[in-house]
Amino acid sequence: MNFAYRFWATVMLAVVLVWGNSSLALADLPETPVDKVRIHWEPISGAVSYRLEVMKSNVVSIDNRVVVKNRIPTSGFELDTSAIPNIKDCYWRVGPIGYNGNVLGDFSELKPVAEEEINPVAPRTTAEFAKMEYFPLYPVYSWIPVLGSGGYEVRISLENKDDPSKYKVIRELQTKSNVIYEDGGYTWPGHYMWQVRSLDKQGQPNTDWSDPGEFFVEKSAKVATLGDSITHGGGTCNTPPGYIMYSWETYSKVPIKNLGHSGDTVQDMAQRFDSDVVGFNPKILVIMGGVNNFRAGEDAWETIEAMEKILAECEYHNIIPVFATATPINAALMHRTETVEDPAWNWKYQQQVLNQWIKKQTYNVDVTPAMTDAEGQLKAELTTDGLHPDQEGKRIIGEAIGDYLLKTFPEYDLLNK
Repeated sequence: MNFAYRFWATVMLAVVLVWGNSSLALADLPETPVDKVRIHWEPISGAVSYRLEVMKSNVVSIDNRVVVKNRIPTSGFELDTSAIPNIKDCYWRVGPIGYNGNVLGDFSELKPVAEEEINPVAPRTTAEFAKMEYFPLYPVYSWIPVLGSGGYEVRISLENKDDPSKYKVIRELQTKSNVIYEDGGYTWPGHYMWQVRSLDKQGQPNTDWSDPGEFFVEKSAKVATLGDSITHGGGTCNTPPGYIMYSWETYSKVPIKNLGHSGDTVQDMAQRFDSDVVGFNPKILVIMGGVNNFRAGEDAWETIEAMEKILAECEYHNIIPVFATATPINAALMHRTETVEDPAWNWKYQQQVLNQWIKKQTYNVDVTPAMTDAEGQLKAELTTDGLHPDQEGKRIIGEAIGDYLLKTFPEYDLLNK
């Protein structure tokens, strides 16, 4: 552990001790008026949303329920306690909800509301950057929504290399949602941190800044991957990139730098090669795209022409290209997401032509067989929105690519970054 990191860790500990107690357990503050309690739980695989139930005692029954909140899109909720008597005696549980609104499985065990966060004064972040092998080129920040918020402000700071105790704010973002996709890629090496705070209806701050989340941008990566939203991450309609569960890189034994960008066509991927790939100087680049091309009805040979540009760039920069086949879609399920248009009538043919070209390349991974049903579509059990594979689908992709890389390139010691 270097000096700069030790110093920053000490500073952060001091910050948390001084003002970072953004919330305390109700049990620790018996005389404090309770306006709200923030309840948090771990993400549950397959959950499109969640159902939160609060009981007035530790017994589950219809008569005991004092609060029911359905279709919570995040793994946490700020609960207004003004109408709940005897909140110290209350217990809560949560259950995962599928797209149809039904609870998918068992509820969690009852937990005392008194042990949750009372009157939080700053947002709680949910993006899991610290659990990733590499920080993604295009981060997606997320947090538990603040009760009554009118919007949010996110700031990103970069460490001063000459004085590690100082950080300079380099970007400031605003959003109405509790999720924000950043289009400014992070290619400059360094030690960063990000924070979020809530704004009121007039756009003025009404909370403190969240505890800082730190991230590092490396100078290089042995293996990187260029792609669209399937590479970028996210799943089950609501879960954004930033959660490791729905990132296929999580399931690869080989550490892989995520250069994915949601919404990209292969042409977009080719266009950002110099800005987004070259600076990291990867030895191997996994290329996975084409879904946004063939579902829009583009002729496969136009997509292949863009793939060939990426291939030429790899050859010019002495990067080994590894092509992964384009995953299928499930047209019948795509209406579940309002922003996704119906696919072209001939998408299967265009996908087949593209994948035939990919499988003729020197280095290629065919990830599609285990994900395709008898009709050539993405298996319904692997997707919620018909376009993006969920956890098991991402596992199939990540394991297949990781295993292929280890088998094909043993000389590069790919298990180590």
